[in-house]
Amino acid sequence: MNYVAPDSLEDAYRALVDVDAVCLAGGQSLIAAMNLGLAAPGSMVSLRRIDALRGVDVGPDGGVRIGAMTTHAEIAALATTAAGPDLVAQAARLIAYPAVRSRGTIGGSVALADPAADYPVALQAADASIEIGGPRGTRMVKARAFFRGLFETDLQRGEIVIAIHVPPGAPGAGAAYEKLSLVVGDFAIVAVAAIGMDLVDLAVGGCGPTPIVVTGVRSSGEALLAAGRTLAASCDPPSDHRGSAAYRRRVLPEMLRRAGRAAASRASA
Repeated sequence: MNYVAPDSLEDAYRALVDVDAVCLAGGQSLIAAMNLGLAAPGSMVSLRRIDALRGVDVGPDGGVRIGAMTTHAEIAALATTAAGPDLVAQAARLIAYPAVRSRGTIGGSVALADPAADYPVALQAADASIEIGGPRGTRMVKARAFFRGLFETDLQRGEIVIAIHVPPGAPGAGAAYEKLSLVVGDFAIVAVAAIGMDLVDLAVGGCGPTPIVVTGVRSSGEALLAAGRTLAASCDPPSDHRGSAAYRRRVLPEMLRRAGRAAASRASA
């Protein structure tokens, strides 16, 4: 296997021209897949030396731009009153355990697009955008369009995730991330991200190949439960070692209610 560690985005794009080249960010998913024999890249392009991929920039409105190589631990420590970034920080705090959070990166997680991962859910509820770079320049894609299927994204050959842009959310909005898992730090059986006040926008993970987004739901318990029952009847969740499809459908309405009520309760007048 060929290993390269470019110092610039331009050098990284050139290195990724090879058909079997892959990016190495935090390595928490890629190295595990290689150890299990599930991945065997011919060329590994490390992004650790590219300073342009690091750091969190807070805008005057409270929105944030998060560099792709920013670790989960750095995002979990983000102190903000803006609902959108707060929602992403809440999700980061529930990823795996400290050793993984100190190495894993948001860009690596987003590019992998695991349907049970935390960031895709939070980013879609927050209406975030993904900044993508490649040999043909940079472009912005809404998170709701970026995640296209099971481990499938809008990334084209030679492109990488540069940053994630999270808007602040409506003034006074609250945010909440609820996650049901077998043990603390595991991937989600069902996860729900919510943001809003009297009306909340929600995204559900673990119940399909991509998160399911529902917008403009009244934040009353009855309305949230009703929305959850509708989703449970229409979604196509997997059955795996974490839970059956029937179990996921059963818990979904209550998970939706908890997240929506928690977000509304954190909203300021």
